[in-house]
Amino acid sequence: MIKGLEGLGDLSGMMQAAQEMQTKMAEMQETLARTIVTGESGGGLVKARATAKGELTGLDIDPSIFRSEDKEIVEDLILAAIKDAQKRAADTSQQEMAKIASSMGLPPDVKFPF
Repeated sequence: MIKGLEGLGDLSGMMQAAQEMQTKMAEMQETLARTIVTGESGGGLVKARATAKGELTGLDIDPSIFRSEDKEIVEDLILAAIKDAQKRAADTSQQEMAKIASSMGLPPDVKFPF
């Protein structure tokens, strides 16, 4: 073997593993974009739907909460439902990242560069 190229086999394996991880990450991103989570507040009176990537896709508001004197309460419930949906999206995303890390022999709490 040519002197200085002994570690090339390891480099090839690392490149293959990196490419495999990149493919899995792309697949996971597509899955997260299709996965819908629902956050709620007010005992289900307000529901917010979002992708697992955190993109808000819809709101459901029970008409029983529409009274002019309750405007601030309704706004708070909407905000709480959106925050709940975003938290669930982040949790779902983190779970998927942990699965990929585990499948590659990495610790589940490894931080990826995005």
